[in-house]
Amino acid sequence: MNPIHSFAIALALTVAAAPALAQQQRVYQWKDANGVTHYTDVAPKQSHQTRDLDVRDGKPAEGAAKQPESEQCTKARGNVARLQGGGPIGIDTNSDGKPDRNLTADEHKAQLELNQAAVKAFCMQAKP
Repeated sequence: MNPIHSFAIALALTVAAAPALAQQQRVYQWKDANGVTHYTDVAPKQSHQTRDLDVRDGKPAEGAAKQPESEQCTKARGNVARLQGGGPIGIDTNSDGKPDRNLTADEHKAQLELNQAAVKAFCMQAKP
């Protein structure tokens, strides 16, 4: 086979495969000393987690290892579930471990909004 032909075939295969290869992006996540979560596409020197994303829709790529939820995510999801569950929510105002009063309607609404925002901030894939 002619070397130019071989080069042309190799080039055509490379160009054809490029879109498929460009569909995934690896993202690195880590926390700094202040507990702030950072994301980047360059591997950090710190201990980190990785995720492969499908760049077409931003969802985890098929076959990507599912990362465990952070403690903040788990707590925020639990708080949202309790706040949406109905019934009174007691708060401990004097730190004795016992609820002293229940949340008012305004406090309940504010806590629900706060914890829904925390789910968006701390959870890799926010559940609806």
